[in-house]
Amino acid sequence: MPDPYKTLGVGRLATADEIKKAYRKLAKKLHPDLNPGDKKIESQFKEISAAYDLLSDVEKRRKYDRGELDDNGNPRAGFQAGGPWGNARPGQGGGQGGGRARTAKDFGLDEGENDEIFKDFFGFGRGRTGLKMRGADVTYRLEVEFIDAVNGGKKRLGLADGKTLDVTLPPGTEDGSQLRLKGQGMPGQGGAPNGDAFVEIGVKPHPFFERDGFDILLECPITLSEAVLGGTVQVPTIDGRVALKVPVGSNSGTQLRLKGKGILNPKTKLRGDQYVRFVVTLPTNIDADLEAKVREWAKAHPYDVRAKFTA
Repeated sequence: MPDPYKTLGVGRLATADEIKKAYRKLAKKLHPDLNPGDKKIESQFKEISAAYDLLSDVEKRRKYDRGELDDNGNPRAGFQAGGPWGNARPGQGGGQGGGRARTAKDFGLDEGENDEIFKDFFGFGRGRTGLKMRGADVTYRLEVEFIDAVNGGKKRLGLADGKTLDVTLPPGTEDGSQLRLKGQGMPGQGGAPNGDAFVEIGVKPHPFFERDGFDILLECPITLSEAVLGGTVQVPTIDGRVALKVPVGSNSGTQLRLKGKGILNPKTKLRGDQYVRFVVTLPTNIDADLEAKVREWAKAHPYDVRAKFTA
């Protein structure tokens, strides 16, 4: 993959919001569903998705900017992880996963001082048998597709030590939400329980769906003839395509509701709606025939669409 910044067309100082907007703009143009059978477009879409995966993850982006990761997000020679949990910091994930327990060095202590801490709190050092301590919690980050988040399902989380965790996404999972995996953290000592794993979910933006609470918003382009004469068009939903009737005389901004085609609300067990907003779209090339007919019609049927602007 080329430089992810160049792939998305953003500068190295781009904000997270600018990166997200750049990805969404490119994804709308290059999504395979909009370009069926075009292998070149499909390859470009995979590149921008990989670039977004790298730059949308704060820790991965920092490592990439420091030269620790190559353009594909893999560790460069000389920057291999220094331990079983890699370079991840306590309580943070390394891309698809990463975490470790805090040690004495994390608190500015050497091992001897660490023993003193144990004595102060427990009355004995680490060398004495019978020490029981719950394992440390760890935090990971998992990037998921928009459809997987709103519909729910299982995703596999790769950890820095090569192990994996299966994560169940509830329907309606939101960006930034956190899931708790009980007992999947660091192991406890002396028979004490393991810590927990907390998985922060990052939801990738969709090329044409937008989320508004439990509703889905969609802009649907329609042709000039469909706007004037009406018709039936196929529109995507999170469940698949459905037929939608375009009313005669539909303007840009005309909005229809698809009841129950939104996201499941886990509290009410009811689904939101999908709102389809029409955008009248002219052909890329306006030929002489269309221009002549519109000119003739406009001359015979003048009307003022900006009357409300008059003082």
